[in-house]
Amino acid sequence: MDEKGFTIWFTGLSGSGKTTISKLVEEELRRRGKKVEVLDGDVVRTNLSKGLGFSKEDRDINIRRIGFVCHILSRNGVVAVAAAISPYKEIRDENRKLIGEFVEVFCKCPLETLVERDIKGLYKKAIAGEIKNFTGVSDPYEDPESPEVVCPTDGETPEESAARVITKLEEMGYLAPPGTEGVYSEEEEEKVRKRLEALGYM
Repeated sequence: MDEKGFTIWFTGLSGSGKTTISKLVEEELRRRGKKVEVLDGDVVRTNLSKGLGFSKEDRDINIRRIGFVCHILSRNGVVAVAAAISPYKEIRDENRKLIGEFVEVFCKCPLETLVERDIKGLYKKAIAGEIKNFTGVSDPYEDPESPEVVCPTDGETPEESAARVITKLEEMGYLAPPGTEGVYSEEEEEKVRKRLEALGYM
């Protein structure tokens, strides 16, 4: 049986926990035998989207590129995990339509908490006007309207958030519940069913 691919799309402001939670989810998916590729926003910018700036047009191109790669991976039986701010709803929805098997995870965290957490001091610089086009301060971030998962990262640990995502994937049928993975393939189930029928149990 071919593995079913899908995309988990983590969105949220800088520092909201996207990368940390996506890594924990990746580890659990690998533990369950899934083929996984992670596309982290910062890593993509230094490779796939090198040379792009932070205008709306460039941000849109960057997110479309990540979406296209996720589409190719998911189509080929891989679980693609994207962790990028992706501030604009229109482009996220575009990617959802392109990919189809799309699970949106909103890492939700108030700006005050993000400012407190920010060890690099980027938010304070942005608030002071020293950094232009900073999402959530001088550039807009559009909250998802109906994401599959909301992780309130100001009130739960990354482990709790990752567990929330995994539970949702099980509910949606993308993952088998714990303890049931790999028990029987569909072919093996059919053989067992026929054998039980022959023995008069079904």
